[in-house]
Amino acid sequence: MRVTEVAARAFRLPLHRPWDGGVDRNDVVVVRVVTDSGLVGTGFSWTPLIGAGAVTALVNDDIAGAVVGRRAHPCLWDELRWHLREAGTSGLTLMALAGVDIALWDLSAQAARMSLVDLVGRRREAAPAYGSGVNLDYPLPDLVEQVRGWVGAGHEAAKIKVGSPEVARDVERVEAVRRVLGEGRVLMVDANQRWDVPGAARALEALGDFSVHFVEEPLPAEDLEAHARLRERTSVPFAIGENLRTIAEFERAVELGVCDVAQPNVVRVGGITPFLRIAESMARRGVPVAPHLLPELSGQLALCLPRVAMVEDIDRASFAALGALARPSGVEFAQGRVRADTGPGHGLVFADTLTPVAEASP
Repeated sequence: MRVTEVAARAFRLPLHRPWDGGVDRNDVVVVRVVTDSGLVGTGFSWTPLIGAGAVTALVNDDIAGAVVGRRAHPCLWDELRWHLREAGTSGLTLMALAGVDIALWDLSAQAARMSLVDLVGRRREAAPAYGSGVNLDYPLPDLVEQVRGWVGAGHEAAKIKVGSPEVARDVERVEAVRRVLGEGRVLMVDANQRWDVPGAARALEALGDFSVHFVEEPLPAEDLEAHARLRERTSVPFAIGENLRTIAEFERAVELGVCDVAQPNVVRVGGITPFLRIAESMARRGVPVAPHLLPELSGQLALCLPRVAMVEDIDRASFAALGALARPSGVEFAQGRVRADTGPGHGLVFADTLTPVAEASP
């Protein structure tokens, strides 16, 4: 089975409610890899606000020519990363490579007449999930209502945003959420890199009465040494990784003692191939993996991981909730668990009615 065509196209998915900082859309670059057998693999790259045009160009102008005529298999990943090295070995190049890699995995599973989960290696039938939302700007009543919705849906764990200009506001909101969750459910917080070391230390001390399970990205993601200094001032576990790109970065974070839960994003690290390598490396170091966003694919990968923490059930921001899919993917979140029954491949079929980025309003 050889590749005859590779094509990428960017589409705009308006969010139901803007995220903090004015993010009102998610852009997705859909990649189609066609083969001489008639099978077509689908991949994607996820670019929440910027980068869709650059990722599309990298796939169409720089990756397609290196893939057409080759055997349709994810083993191409290392060669393609080397091929792209002049454009950089991280960032946008990995995001473009992810779209092709995901499509090649989809093709391999289809050719084997297996689900992606079973091709990778199913380790469990279900994985734990948690309710999550981008909600720092929500008025307190709206935040409480959102968390009540997660509890009503059967979630035993929830994550909310922190990092307000005043620590007292975060304390008020975390206290209110803890009351909704009760003592038996898990509460996590995500600062989205908003703090510095002294600010994070003060905030985490102020939140000490609410049994915070972990704090996500308390500091700028690339400054692992700063995380190490913060580690000396708090016992709250750290979850990091959505903005790390390589195995070396994840391993360095573990070596510094600042990665208690690893959160690789399957697109940002370059696709399923490097995602699985990162997961194996983390397992050898005793670190569980909680895949970042993209629940329809993250939920499938979580069923295959040697050490899985929880999968993020992001409120109203899945591909299905944004109207991006032509049919149900087969990935289902219910009662605080995620399961997958996709049929051959990964089950993600994007709708043909999506608005191309080039035609979307600025």
